[in-house]
Amino acid sequence: MIDNGILQLTLSNPDGIVTGIRYNGIDNLLEVLNDEDNRGYWDLVWNSPGTLGTTGSFDVIKGTSFKVIVENEDQVEVSFTRTWDSSQDGKLVPLNIDKRFIVLRGCSGFYTYAIYEHLKDWPGFNLAETRIAFKLRKDKFHYMAMADNRQRYMPLPDDRLSGRGQALAYPEAVLLVNPVEPDLKGEVDDKYQYSCDNKDSQVHGWICTTDQPAVGFWMVTPSNEFRSGGPVKQNLTSHVGPTTLAVFLSAHYTGEDLVPKFSVGEAWKKVFGPVFIYLNCTMDGDEPLSLWEDAKQQMIIEVQSWPYTFPASDDFPKSNQRGNVNGRLLVNDRYVSDDNIPANGAYIGLAPPGNVGSWQRECKDYQFWTKTDINGYFLINDIRPGDYNLYAWVPGFIGDYQYSAAITITPGSEIEVGDLVYEPPRNGPTLWEIGIPDRSAAEFYVPDPNPNYINKLFVNHPDRFRQYGLWERYAELYPNEDLVYTVGTSDYKKDWFFAQVTRKIDTNKYQGTTWQIRFKLDNVDQGSSYKLRVAIASATFSELQVRISDPKTNPLFSSGLMGRDNSIARHGIHGLYWLYNVDVPGKLLVQGDNTIFLTQPRSSSPFQGILYDYIRLEGPSKLSSKEEYMSSTL
Repeated sequence: MIDNGILQLTLSNPDGIVTGIRYNGIDNLLEVLNDEDNRGYWDLVWNSPGTLGTTGSFDVIKGTSFKVIVENEDQVEVSFTRTWDSSQDGKLVPLNIDKRFIVLRGCSGFYTYAIYEHLKDWPGFNLAETRIAFKLRKDKFHYMAMADNRQRYMPLPDDRLSGRGQALAYPEAVLLVNPVEPDLKGEVDDKYQYSCDNKDSQVHGWICTTDQPAVGFWMVTPSNEFRSGGPVKQNLTSHVGPTTLAVFLSAHYTGEDLVPKFSVGEAWKKVFGPVFIYLNCTMDGDEPLSLWEDAKQQMIIEVQSWPYTFPASDDFPKSNQRGNVNGRLLVNDRYVSDDNIPANGAYIGLAPPGNVGSWQRECKDYQFWTKTDINGYFLINDIRPGDYNLYAWVPGFIGDYQYSAAITITPGSEIEVGDLVYEPPRNGPTLWEIGIPDRSAAEFYVPDPNPNYINKLFVNHPDRFRQYGLWERYAELYPNEDLVYTVGTSDYKKDWFFAQVTRKIDTNKYQGTTWQIRFKLDNVDQGSSYKLRVAIASATFSELQVRISDPKTNPLFSSGLMGRDNSIARHGIHGLYWLYNVDVPGKLLVQGDNTIFLTQPRSSSPFQGILYDYIRLEGPSKLSSKEEYMSSTL
């Protein structure tokens, strides 16, 4: 037990499981009805090399050795290690794991981090997931908050059991038919409705309103450097249990592409965390929801304190052992402006060396991201030493940027890259476009949910796409014929369904769909080539086929099977980004009315489909500037 006068943290020895958290007169914030190894724990999912998919052996990580690393008046840091050897081959993941817990003087909470290490001569393995989980007391923690507009009183875990809950299309989604709290009857509970982008998932947790004063339990993630997949990778947060997670590595909303695969001969070490578990309570007269506001303020303090000075491991470099990169990003699109445009609000970051856009599938090492200011300037602070590429993408423009030179960070380095110019894919003037190039389908038409399957939180909410069962609404809106979008008449906010899904035609029977884009051309250069840009925000076991004029001809383009994101089922409006650039011979177009057919033919499941980000048809490249385009007859 570690006690700083504010909280008492109890850990099993030598397992390193959090079995108790005593705070503000409550003997244990964790679920006392659970076994001790099912309260607060690090876990992982792993499988053998060559195994496909995202599942495997679930392992609650239990240490075999305990050691006090630091013990003084200001800090206690303890270590629980598990060391691998060949006698455990096939039984345990081939990793040395060191779990650390830190309690500071005067601090209302505790920190935890872990060091995973794979030695060069050890067997290979796949690591599908790793995280830390806390199971709180269901008799006390009923109110969950993860954003100003995503917080509510939650169902009890009992409400999900048979007799009170009815399982829907997959086990995570349950219709509350006889909940303990009658006001929740008819709602859907699904943990994926509370997923969040890494960039937005810095604090979330629960409030206990049954005791006075009210008590808050919060997971604070002060940095995303140790999370995989970049700033817009989505992960689980808090959900019915009551459960609070810090997910460091997962395949959610991406599929197997974000399962790191380690080979024999590959040495690897990574520090996950530290994250901060923050505890707070109301003062006299304070409303319980003031704890959320306080937790947000504490999150800001933790972010500003990163990288922390107090972790004892040499594997966690302090600020003076890191480096910084600064510069400016501009965009050169001659059909938008003759001058370079400051890349306002661009995401720019350092990730391990790779190809253009490889950062979104990178899942073994560290990434460091920021956003540019209104003038395109950026500063990336506190980068771990190592070799990186500089990557970026700019909302409002398609494609990915990558700086041509590798960047090597050394302790104390200050690297100025100067003005960088991104030239997004562009062959000719825009003849028409659908959507906004922002790697999301949120701007498209998201229907009202079936009134029998509603989460009241997301009624009249910006994230209306988080309602359950929206994929079924397509067949109701288009029972016989598929979507037809007419350029110049249709409005993508109202007339372009957010996902090209399959159509249900019978019980467990589905068919592919073909959408039409109809448009007029005043002039056609049949000797030239046009360009169709199709940016995709997410894909799940789907295929995109493009045809011009005749829906029955051989496709002009086929993507082949793409995507394992499962974003449709999991209420995500984006997943992995894809960009297809299709050459359209001018001889396939005519003066007057034209039609492009977009077919998604794969149809064994209701969750197969495509979420489009943005579609654009460009004219021939003979017109070299915005001025020439505006003065032309196109």
